[in-house]
Amino acid sequence: MRVAILGATSLIARDLITSFSIADDKHKHLHLFARHPNEVVNWLTIAGLAGRYPVNEFSEFANHKFDAIINFIGVGNPGRVVAMGQSIFDITLRFDEMVLDYLRTHSMCRYVFLSSGAAYGQVFNEPVTCGTPAIVAINNLKLHDWYGTAKLHVECRHRSCPELSIIDIRVFNYVTRTQDLSAGFLITDILRSVRDKSVLNISSENIVRDYLHPSDFHQLVDLLLSVPATNGAVDCYSRAPIDKLNLLTAMQDEFGLRYETVNGCPSTKDSKPHYYSLNRRAADFGYQPSLTSLEGIMREAKAILRK
Repeated sequence: MRVAILGATSLIARDLITSFSIADDKHKHLHLFARHPNEVVNWLTIAGLAGRYPVNEFSEFANHKFDAIINFIGVGNPGRVVAMGQSIFDITLRFDEMVLDYLRTHSMCRYVFLSSGAAYGQVFNEPVTCGTPAIVAINNLKLHDWYGTAKLHVECRHRSCPELSIIDIRVFNYVTRTQDLSAGFLITDILRSVRDKSVLNISSENIVRDYLHPSDFHQLVDLLLSVPATNGAVDCYSRAPIDKLNLLTAMQDEFGLRYETVNGCPSTKDSKPHYYSLNRRAADFGYQPSLTSLEGIMREAKAILRK
């Protein structure tokens, strides 16, 4: 299977490429595309994968034949999301249209699009389910809304093409040893405090998150590339979510995290109390996560802190 990876400079794309290389699946041949191919070539060298995969600019994409395309183009850092504003909408649309044009002339090709739980909008007072509607504040869009709105718009376009094999994967929370600890996520703030031996000031408000581990993401993608062609979406999930207070206690016990909960202190990431999904559509394709959120966090935290 010839698989195009679009946006190969992204963190989650690199983790998937590494997972494919470790699995050493002789039937999958990756071709990596990025706006800055030299960055990908340099990373492959550092990762011990020099010369393993061809790397090109996006202008070369249409000149090749693929059995599957995985689109990672976007941003994963909250700071960059706000800085890019509505341009996220244009970038997401432009590259998605590039892939859809390709599928219209290569109808047997599969398309896996990296979406986000943010596509649901601001509906996380409870975990989402298969019946949860997406809610968009159409008359009051703010800078942080453009990312989720762009994902929702693309997903709607995909459902309008039922004849094409397209699966959108909604990632909610992700933990990896390659994480940028300066990113404004709860887990990066915790890990940075452990690394720097500083006290973490954090809101006393309890929230629940479900952290996907790279190995389970690889399992899910691998399954979706092998099942019969379909058009739909799946939500990512681990074997069990973790709430903030239990996570803080576990990190304190394992790594000596020092923290103080403060009433009225702004939430580290946002005010979504239950940013995760109970939608188990992925299980219909054979997905069975191997790690809980806490197990995945501990595994990656140990790798990060060893550095």
